[in-house]
Amino acid sequence: MNTFRAIVFSSVIAGFIVGALVTAIQQFGTVPLILKAEVYEKAAEHHDHGAAPDTPQGAAIAHSHDDHEHAGAWEPRDGFERSAYTAAANVLTAIGFALLLAAIFAMRSGNAGSRVSWHEGLIWGLAGFAVFTLAPGLGLPPELPGVPASPLLSRQIWWVLAAATTAAGLGLIFLRRSLPASIAGLILIVLPHFIGAPELDHIETNVPTSLSHQFVVAVTMTSLVFWFVLGGVTSAVFARLDRDGAETVRS
Repeated sequence: MNTFRAIVFSSVIAGFIVGALVTAIQQFGTVPLILKAEVYEKAAEHHDHGAAPDTPQGAAIAHSHDDHEHAGAWEPRDGFERSAYTAAANVLTAIGFALLLAAIFAMRSGNAGSRVSWHEGLIWGLAGFAVFTLAPGLGLPPELPGVPASPLLSRQIWWVLAAATTAAGLGLIFLRRSLPASIAGLILIVLPHFIGAPELDHIETNVPTSLSHQFVVAVTMTSLVFWFVLGGVTSAVFARLDRDGAETVRS
């Protein structure tokens, strides 16, 4: 019971700290780039809408476009509302991944019979970055609004495949510590990239390529901070709570 409490509380504490930190970083890194890309996206939509020919077919296209805009999904307003929803999403995401890390720390502490250290948490955080950001990002880099992409389902399937095989491969390499396991791990890591991520044959967008490159770098570096801090904070808080709980039981 003490271990379960340590898992939950360490995840919530780390989630709020890391979620707030990443939200602050995004306000200066990714958010300005997204706002710039949305300007290009809206300009392209306005151009396509205004370019419809004065024919029954053109009127039908324009009418369909208007219906799509009015029936579109709800979006938070720019400013505080948008930032608040972003912060909430970041905190919930951080708590979810912190729960995963804390569960791993609990299993390793129980098997090894020793407390997890904060620098071990940093290593697990880097592993999370490799699994959930670096490996999928090599095939499906982050995309700005207004940049066409392949069908969502195919991208989701490949993303899950890349994350799962990378996690399994790293586990074989660093946890099994044998030559056959390391070879199998490398094969698993390379497999999704050998298959190839889904791509469009031709991409037309007015979003500058330089802006897309800046966005990829900003998202990758923000994710690196996210996982690095999440691993360190989760491990440190979990070790403290788990140790306090054990001392309370003994006393």
